[in-house]
Amino acid sequence: MSTSLNLSPEIVAYLANANPPEHPVLARCREETAALGGVSIMQISAEQGAFMALIARVMVAKRAFEIGVFTGYSSLAVTLTLKDMHGVNAHLLACDISEEWTSKARGYWRDAGVVDAIELVVAPATETLDARLAAGEEGSYDLGFIDADKTGYDAYYERGLQLLRPGGAMLFDNVLWSGAVADPSNQTPDTVALRTLALKARADARVHAAMVGIGDGLLMVVKR
Repeated sequence: MSTSLNLSPEIVAYLANANPPEHPVLARCREETAALGGVSIMQISAEQGAFMALIARVMVAKRAFEIGVFTGYSSLAVTLTLKDMHGVNAHLLACDISEEWTSKARGYWRDAGVVDAIELVVAPATETLDARLAAGEEGSYDLGFIDADKTGYDAYYERGLQLLRPGGAMLFDNVLWSGAVADPSNQTPDTVALRTLALKARADARVHAAMVGIGDGLLMVVKR
């Protein structure tokens, strides 16, 4: 089961009991994904899903985008909240390149009653975001979540920033990379890309930024 970085099983269990109960389909998605074995590490933790849902609620977000769907836990957690607040006007643009994983996500979305609020595009995310910008959607999204190829994060950052309204937020997952970013000797492309993005966001006058140790690290930026 995916959990936040360096939390003991006892703390994870405590968090599960302290947070509001998961929607039954969210719980099933998490449990069935965990049963897949090593690949399940790509799924966010239950406590991160609860945090993201709360961020969406605090922002009264209506329109969101996600890059990196996997089996659909994060998109489901957020869209349940969007629909609860906005009903048929809720919308989440889901971007991924895997038919295999997103077919599983579609099943969970359908079972939870949110499939009508999610627009899935199976294609390279930069192409999808460029098309949305060309279609005039600049400044029309409230919230974005990025959990995909780390060397692509800068491209998603720039395009996502254009899609966000002023005051909108983006969350970038895995920015602690299991601690690898703190090891100067680690110069792998993914690690370097994550360090570079963190420094860029900290110095970027276009955003307010903060990095927190939720999940495997979340970088949060709010568009000025």
